[in-house]
Amino acid sequence: MARTSTPPPPPAAEHIVDIDVSTEMQGSFLEYAYSVIYSRALPDARDGLKPVQRRILYQMDAMGLRPDRGHVKSARVVGEVMGKLHPHGDAPIYDAMVRMAQPFALRLPLVDGHGNFGSLDDGPAASRYTEARLAAAALAMTADLGEDVVDFVPNYDSQLTQPAVLPAALPNLLVNGATGIAVGMATNMPPHNLVEVVAAARHLIAHPDATLADLVRFVPGPDLPEGGKIIGLDGVREAYATGRGSFRTRATARIESITARKKGIVVTELPYMVGPERVIEKITEAVQAKKLQGISNVQNLTDRHHGLRLVIEVKNAFNPEAVLEQLYRHTPLEESFGINNVALVDGQPRTLGLRELLQVYVDHRLAVVRRRTAHRLDRATERAHLVAGLLVAIADIDEVIAVIRSSDDAEAARARLMAVFDLSEPQADFILALRLRRLTKFSRLELEAERDELARRIEELRAILDSEDRLREVVSGELADVAAQYGTPRRTVLLEHAGGPAAPAAAGAPARRSAVPLEVPDEPCWVLLSGTGLLARTAEEPVRTGPRAAHDAVTHVVPATTRGQVAVVTSAGRLRRLDVLDAPGLPPTGAAPSLSGGVPLRELIDLEPGEEVVGLARLDDGAAPLALATAQGVVKRVGGDRPGNRDAWEVIALRAGDRVVGAGHAADDDRLVLVSSDAQLLRFDAAAVRPQGRAGQGVAGMRLAPGATVVHLGVVGAEHVSASVVITVAGTSGALPGTVPGSAKVTPLDRYPAKGRATGGVRAHRFLRGEDCLQLAWVGPEPARAVGSGGQAVPLPAVDERRDGSGQPLPAPVTAIG
Repeated sequence: MARTSTPPPPPAAEHIVDIDVSTEMQGSFLEYAYSVIYSRALPDARDGLKPVQRRILYQMDAMGLRPDRGHVKSARVVGEVMGKLHPHGDAPIYDAMVRMAQPFALRLPLVDGHGNFGSLDDGPAASRYTEARLAAAALAMTADLGEDVVDFVPNYDSQLTQPAVLPAALPNLLVNGATGIAVGMATNMPPHNLVEVVAAARHLIAHPDATLADLVRFVPGPDLPEGGKIIGLDGVREAYATGRGSFRTRATARIESITARKKGIVVTELPYMVGPERVIEKITEAVQAKKLQGISNVQNLTDRHHGLRLVIEVKNAFNPEAVLEQLYRHTPLEESFGINNVALVDGQPRTLGLRELLQVYVDHRLAVVRRRTAHRLDRATERAHLVAGLLVAIADIDEVIAVIRSSDDAEAARARLMAVFDLSEPQADFILALRLRRLTKFSRLELEAERDELARRIEELRAILDSEDRLREVVSGELADVAAQYGTPRRTVLLEHAGGPAAPAAAGAPARRSAVPLEVPDEPCWVLLSGTGLLARTAEEPVRTGPRAAHDAVTHVVPATTRGQVAVVTSAGRLRRLDVLDAPGLPPTGAAPSLSGGVPLRELIDLEPGEEVVGLARLDDGAAPLALATAQGVVKRVGGDRPGNRDAWEVIALRAGDRVVGAGHAADDDRLVLVSSDAQLLRFDAAAVRPQGRAGQGVAGMRLAPGATVVHLGVVGAEHVSASVVITVAGTSGALPGTVPGSAKVTPLDRYPAKGRATGGVRAHRFLRGEDCLQLAWVGPEPARAVGSGGQAVPLPAVDERRDGSGQPLPAPVTAIG
């Protein structure tokens, strides 16, 4: 029999819904925005808590994690909150709990954390490593939750309930502030002092028509957890009036003596949410970018015993106050805080001023206390009713017992008691549940005392509910108790003005100029370089006569201004720009300056290997051409051709193996003096060397014998030739420099006749036995000073009128003359 195939079933009818994409996206986005605004990012203006914070405190209170009990693992709290109340991940729950435990984030922490809960520079440990419990202040937030003071709403799966808002016996939103970013809006509120906020709230309770000006007298400004200073209160007042504003916070710093010769800036309080490591990082970056000057080192000496201590060392003679102003300008030691008081009021986000914030909180507390009072009145009334029935039963206890014994069951006994003694059903049930021990005479006295106390209590509670003024007194008194229990003195100093930052540099000026502290006056000064490489500046012109300096010798002096610049001439034929402010200032002495307070020049400039400093040069337009001399006898005068925005540039094209040995500014009427290692001296007019550009190689200055080199270039004014001397120090070429004293000779310069340029000169020193070269030479006005490697003075012999005479033995090696 042929088989027939069953036809396939017809395809299911398609169900296609046409939707408008833009409408769907708009609806989905609005749902997401609504969820973020109302369920995550913005705090409620009544208790100042976001939903996750409220759920954490409520669940910890339900778990019994009170301050008088032990800590539990944070992971346990996070798990309970996530499983019962918060439909999100564990990370945001733990982050919220950590913030409520950080004393630098909240003015009054609500969670007592045990373990590593993070710092301003580092995050907290994982929740499995830390422990937590409620802080004492959190008890005020959750107090009276069991007395029907707030509404309870279902949790995310409708199996449990949670409070829609906490009773909040303290004004948490103003005290601890809030921060959050929602969709299209954000909130950023600074912390305040609990005592001040409570005083303002109590004033508003007592005077409902109080103005903002009245309340600002109690709350003059924010009080940040880490202290610091708030500079300028106009933005704070604007925020109190409109809900939006800004203010500047400054670190608390003082100037101390770090060592006997160094001063430093000691920071003990930082701006809100600024950590010391961030400050150190920004200072380092600003110093490297040359935005900051005068800072030699930064140390973080913070510890748990002494608190924050950030030490910023200031270079010698720099104005510490000016350095501190630059730190405020370029580092997080001064930060701006933007106030945006956005919170939920009746389920709607609103921007609130100080008065509105206090009013919402006061209304909340009035509602909480009113509901609590009504709840307590109901409980007291119920108890008083039961006590009255029990007193009736005790008064005729024998008949009560007889009625009960003669009844068939409890229902009959209840009905007969209600009929015989005129009792209500609750009273009859209470008597049936009475224990025999309550039938004593003493129990009757207790019941009568309880009845009287309940009557007084009921009268008091009804008085509170019947009188708005009495209700406000209760709320005000409870706020006063909270302030007395948890309040602390103000930590942040409020300053109306503190001197604004200096005006910015003009457009087109080099960026490095902006680092010059304007607090230092631009006054004439002299920049000094010593024989041991110390750099300093002085407001007095160096004295060439009078008492000698106790330390070191000044080898180079150039005039400048305190906010100007000079150049350092190196043996590689380069000029390196140097701010005069980098040189520490020396106090006035009225005599030859001592360079002991200077700073090593090598700390201020970068030199290539083998490169040495040979002198200082002026960079102002009125300076004479710079004269240079090389070891191979080349001389050059460089005109005013210099780049305006480079830190280093070449001023002479050196031949292979050559180097610069001396430099000084020389006008046409000055004299150039060259001294060679084979004790030859050549003096000629500077006009014989025509100024060249930076790329020039110079001209022949001195004809040298084979193996000889130029060891010194001196520039002497025509009027100073007769008052100048030539000092030569002879030694042996086989000894290391500075190890053999050698011999020295001091001879007037005018004893050496002038010769023409590019000649060999005349002999200036006759060598003794064992000597074969000049190790050092110097030409300049008297008095001269010789020093050793440590800056100690080395006596020089008396003046010898013989230009080619021998020297006198020195008591110690000489490394510099000035």
